[in-house]
Amino acid sequence: MGNLMGGLRYKEPSTVEECDSTWETDSESEEQLLGAEEDSGISDSMSPSEAAKCAEQRDSYQQFGDTAESSTKMKRSFYAAKDLYKYRHSYPNYKEPRQLNEYRNLRFYLNKIPLVPDGIYVEEILTKWKGDYDKLEHNHTYIQWLFPLREQGLNYYAQELTQDEIKEFQNTREAKRRFLLAYTIMLDFFGIKLLDKNGNLSRAPNWQDRFQHLNESQHNYLRITRILKSLGELGFESFKPPLVRLLLQEALVEGTLPNMRHSALEYFVYTVRAHSQRRALLRFAQRHYQPPENFIWGPRKRRRLPGGRESKTEAAVDWSTNKARSPNQGSPNSPRAEKWELEGREAGEWKTAKLPRSILEGRERVDTVEYIETVPL
Repeated sequence: MGNLMGGLRYKEPSTVEECDSTWETDSESEEQLLGAEEDSGISDSMSPSEAAKCAEQRDSYQQFGDTAESSTKMKRSFYAAKDLYKYRHSYPNYKEPRQLNEYRNLRFYLNKIPLVPDGIYVEEILTKWKGDYDKLEHNHTYIQWLFPLREQGLNYYAQELTQDEIKEFQNTREAKRRFLLAYTIMLDFFGIKLLDKNGNLSRAPNWQDRFQHLNESQHNYLRITRILKSLGELGFESFKPPLVRLLLQEALVEGTLPNMRHSALEYFVYTVRAHSQRRALLRFAQRHYQPPENFIWGPRKRRRLPGGRESKTEAAVDWSTNKARSPNQGSPNSPRAEKWELEGREAGEWKTAKLPRSILEGRERVDTVEYIETVPL
C-alpha cells in the first residue's frame, strides 16, 4: 500500500485557501467573475424560461430543503479541500509500494483475475449487471475495482493504482474500452446517458426514478467522487466537466437533486484539474445558487491598498460566516461520512453540445455497447 502520509520536504496546506488555487490565475475583473455571462463552452446563459424557473425556485425555495441556511453558519470543509488538493496535484508526497507491482487493476480489466472478495470477473459485471439496480446499490466491493485510485478505499482487497500501472492502462485499448462500459453502467444507475466519445451526457429515459433514488441515497455521492477521480487517473479527464455540469444543472436549476448541492460544489467540482474549467463550473453554479449570499465557493475579493496595490486577502463571501444547509440537504461528505470513506492533468477547455434536452433525449442513437466498440481510444 502506498504511503500518503507525507514526507519531510512536502509542506501540507493548512487552510482551505491554500488548498484552492481555482481563482489564483484568473485575470478577469471582479465584475466579470461575479455577474457577467461569458462563453465557457457550456450552455450557461439563462433563457426567459430559465429566468422564470429561477424566480419560481426563489419563491418556493423551502421545498428544496434549505430552511436552516438562514440560521446556521457554515464554512468550507478543510478535509475535502485538502483531499482534492492532493488528488489534483497527483499526491505530492506519495511513495510507490515497495512490493512487486502486479498490475492487478489492469489484469482485472483484461478479465484475467476476478475482483476480491466476491470472485466476480469484469466481463460478468459489464454483461449482466447493467440495469440490476439492487445489486449496484447494495454491493459495496465492486466500485473500488471498477474505478481504481491511487488511494485506499473501503475494500482493502482492492489494490491502489501506481504510476506505472496507470501508464500501462492508458496504453491498453481493451482495458479502456471496458472502463468506458463500466462508466456507462454507473451512469445508467444514476439516470444519466453517455452520448458520445467526448463525454457529453443527457438524462436517461429512466431519469425520474433514478434521480429520486440518487437524491435520497447520498452514499452514492461518495461513489461519484471516486468515479470522477478515476476518470482523471485513467485518461478521461475531459469526461469530468460534462458530468459535473449536468449534476449542477439538476441540483441548482432543475431542483431534481437538491440534496446533492453541497457535495457537487464541495467535492465534484474540485476533482477537475484545469483551473479554467473549475471556474466555468463555479460561475454557472453561482448564477443559480439560492440564496446567492450563501455561495462560498467564489473568488476572493480584491481590496485596494494604499499606493494603488491590490490585495486578495478578503473573500467575496466570508468563508467563516456563511449559512449552513438544512440537515435534510446534508452531504455524505460530512465528518461522520468522511471517516467512513471518501470515494470518489490539466486539460484544455471543453465544449459540450448546446442542444435542447428534448433533442438529446429523443434522438435515435447507436447502442452504447456497440458504439464504444468502435470508439478510437
